[in-house]
Amino acid sequence: QVHLVESGGGSVQAGGSLRLSCVASGDTMCISEMGWFRQAPGKERDFVATVTSGGSTNYVASVKGRFTISRDKAKNTLALQMNNLQPGDTAVYYCNAVPDLDTCPDLIGSDFWGRGTQVTVSS
Repeated sequence: QVHLVESGGGSVQAGGSLRLSCVASGDTMCISEMGWFRQAPGKERDFVATVTSGGSTNYVASVKGRFTISRDKAKNTLALQMNNLQPGDTAVYYCNAVPDLDTCPDLIGSDFWGRGTQVTVSS
């Protein structure tokens, strides 16, 4: 199993910045891709950004150029640098880890999530 803990959320004004962090523990050698998702009030959880074990990144269009995802495999950490935040970015942000089934086939069907950290952006 993999345990994820997020930190770094808070309240900022539009145009401000925040840096989210996620620390992974447990069977970290089983982690393949990691990412950030967010859920605004009354809405479904949506993809924000992902990074593969090889370092390839992907972003939702609305955050490209403003957010940067990074991963330190040696320290089992994931970060999301968020700049020029806008009220539409207000949400609970969740860290996600997808298992590498070649390395850990017993984790098939597993998908790991943290408890989330609140980001609030005021206009």
